[in-house]
Amino acid sequence: MPDPTRSDVDARHTAEFLRVKGLAERGVASAQHSLGFMYVNGQGVPRNYELAVAWYRMAASSGLAQAQYNLGVMYQKGQGVAQDLAQARHWYTQAAEQGYAQAQYNLGWLYAKGQGVPTDVQQAMRWFSLAASQGDPGAQHNLAMIYEGGKGVPQDVAKAIEWYRKAAEQNYARSQFNLALRYDAGQGVERDVQQALHWFRKAAEQGYAPAQFNLGLRYDKGQDLPQDSEKAILWYARAGEQGHASSQFNLALIYDAGHGVAHNPELALQWFRKAAEQGHAGAQDNLGLRYEHGQGVEQDHATAAHWFARAAEQGFAGAQYHLAQLLEAGHGVAQDPPAALDWYRKAAEQGHLRAQFDLALRYENGQMSGQMSGQMSGAGQDLVQARYWYRQAADQDYAPAQYALGQLLDRDDSGTVDPRQAYDWYRRASDQGHALAQFALGLRYDSGRGVARDYEAAHFWYLCAARQGHARAQFNIGVMYASGQGVVRDLVEAYAWLYRAGAAGLAVANNYIQRVAARMEPALLAQAHRYVGVP
Repeated sequence: MPDPTRSDVDARHTAEFLRVKGLAERGVASAQHSLGFMYVNGQGVPRNYELAVAWYRMAASSGLAQAQYNLGVMYQKGQGVAQDLAQARHWYTQAAEQGYAQAQYNLGWLYAKGQGVPTDVQQAMRWFSLAASQGDPGAQHNLAMIYEGGKGVPQDVAKAIEWYRKAAEQNYARSQFNLALRYDAGQGVERDVQQALHWFRKAAEQGYAPAQFNLGLRYDKGQDLPQDSEKAILWYARAGEQGHASSQFNLALIYDAGHGVAHNPELALQWFRKAAEQGHAGAQDNLGLRYEHGQGVEQDHATAAHWFARAAEQGFAGAQYHLAQLLEAGHGVAQDPPAALDWYRKAAEQGHLRAQFDLALRYENGQMSGQMSGQMSGAGQDLVQARYWYRQAADQDYAPAQYALGQLLDRDDSGTVDPRQAYDWYRRASDQGHALAQFALGLRYDSGRGVARDYEAAHFWYLCAARQGHARAQFNIGVMYASGQGVVRDLVEAYAWLYRAGAAGLAVANNYIQRVAARMEPALLAQAHRYVGVP
């Protein structure tokens, strides 16, 4: 038999509508409710919320619980009537007192949120409990949350887990996710990673975005599951398509890095933008950097500043630092040094290493006087602040800050001269390969400042810096080889290091090299020339 045509279906719906309408007009409450339902859904008749409310009201006034509930929904949503939460509460109460579980749930929600009624946890508990005892999973979940949070009732994690489990076993995704979190953390239950994964997967397969993100993250990082970028992308994408910003951001990172998949900067940019538009601060900062440097987009400092500002206002330290740089330079925004310094400070106070270092530099260089809003500064106080911020960055093992702190502790005008501490910071920076710090250590051992004089140690640290192209260290190494100080005298090595220092622009090396050359036999000088590549 052929399928009915669209007109046949419409005609049957119309006939059903007319049949129900006839019964409703004769006062049959169930028909009045059904007619209201038809008007809400446009079933066999054009959608009309006002008429739906009218028919729901007739049925509700007859005491039909389902109609009372649906009328409450219309008042709560403001469909067909002006939104009126007090009226919503009234009709929910009528249905709830007849044992209608969905009305009990909604009534509990109104009391829990203080919508149309004063917030009342006890009333919320009462109605959630009645609905939960009838098996309503949403009420069971909310009851669990109240017990877990201990708001208005004694905290009881065991009861919370009991209610989460009842809802989870009814395939309520939010409870499945929360139960998974408890197993993952060992909170209220013995930690069980397999149970956690079981419930995460259950929730994820129902489309619950936070669970999908959680599975994606585990596949991405290889945490409790084998690392699998394809599966990570699968779950991130499912959550991302629902608007889950963190999933969108992580997808962007994967495509940007080409981690387990082909590098795809265009797709990365799309996902960064999606996450940024939803307020993800990390994505906003990343998008700002792309506009600042013209990476995958046309360079646009004003747009970069826009995205940095949105992330900075959320407290994202990296964006605060990047916004400060634009404000300081006047790129894409009006130049505003005081505002720039405010943002540097905000980022620094959150532990942003470069902001701490840059803030310290500005204090040390006297750039802060009259710049920070609402603050007074003087030279002495500026150096105290410089030392403080250098120390913050130095404690994060940032070698330039460790060197700068050493320099500050060496300064006679700092009021905090401490050669021993200066040595310690130079040493920490030197161990990380910082050439300036290595040269400073060489000088200390060479002069015996704060340490016992030790020419061999001086030679060692000069050599470390010299190999990195430090001209003064190259000169000092040349002099030490020429005089045999801290090392066996070697005029060829002396000539080579002095030559490198001179080539780097150190004028005194060019003068000194002539004195060394004068002490060399022609054959030895020729050897030195070959060594440095001089014809």
